[in-house]
Amino acid sequence: MKLLKKVASALAVATIFAAGSASADEVVLRAVNAFQPGSVVAKPFERFVEHVNKEGKGLVQINLIGGPSAIPPFEIGNAVSSGVVDMAYVTSAFYPNLLPEGAALKLTERTMSELRENGGWEFINELHNKKMNVWYLARSGVGNPFHLYVNKPLDKADLSGLTLRVTPVYRSFFEDLGANAIQTPPSEVYTTLERGVADGYGWPIQGILDLGWHEVTKARVDPGFYQVDVNALVNLDKWNSLTDEQRAFLTEMGLWLEGLNAENAAINEAEKKKQADAGMVVYELTGAEREKWINQARESGWAEVQEVAPESAARLRELLAKE
Repeated sequence: MKLLKKVASALAVATIFAAGSASADEVVLRAVNAFQPGSVVAKPFERFVEHVNKEGKGLVQINLIGGPSAIPPFEIGNAVSSGVVDMAYVTSAFYPNLLPEGAALKLTERTMSELRENGGWEFINELHNKKMNVWYLARSGVGNPFHLYVNKPLDKADLSGLTLRVTPVYRSFFEDLGANAIQTPPSEVYTTLERGVADGYGWPIQGILDLGWHEVTKARVDPGFYQVDVNALVNLDKWNSLTDEQRAFLTEMGLWLEGLNAENAAINEAEKKKQADAGMVVYELTGAEREKWINQARESGWAEVQEVAPESAARLRELLAKE
């Protein structure tokens, strides 16, 4: 909390100067991106900010104060919840302390359009409202699956004998298949692999080369599992203070951001080619082993949701899953 108070003081000064150049009817939202500027994961929000600032002159502008160097990723949920920043672009894996139900978002099997039609977005937004004091504006990352990357051959859905670097996103899945899991920050993944401390790690299909991890990674395991969720959140008090016109504009911009999800298929293919060109091979699970892999990922994920959010688990599965 001391860190957030220091950040709040610095941002207050920046806001005073920004307000001086804004029109009386224009609101300037202070935003932070949880990901490294320019990286493939950060780009959708960077494009969103650019689009909002172009289309929203005189109505809404966004002041993107920076990435993880501005506020540590695991503090961003608290920052937007408390109003230190007005908006954040962050994965639910970075705020499980505030919203345990966020563990279900990676298990989404429907498009955002479907979730907006079947009540899924409304329920997720309600949870964010009540537990985090934020408005769930939009979700990016749909269509960007996670994969296991390894430095040892793998031909079955059995991770016994492997030590894998994990995050909470896929810890249960890997452990249920027999892996020894260790958790490190992303900044330590390279040295962890280079020194042989871990035999592999989980990560989305996108971004490996951005991080330089291809230099210490021999192979990717297919198929992928889960889906990335990176969420555009707005502090609820700030959202409620906006005019109807400003809220309608931001809602429209949120749908524009979600429209970028359609580009993920092409981005994924480009990333696969980059990985292959870098010398990474693919271990593809087939037949019964493929089915076991996919089913274990799903069931491990929903078992985790049931454990951390028993009151919401059934409803979330009904809305998000297709089974």
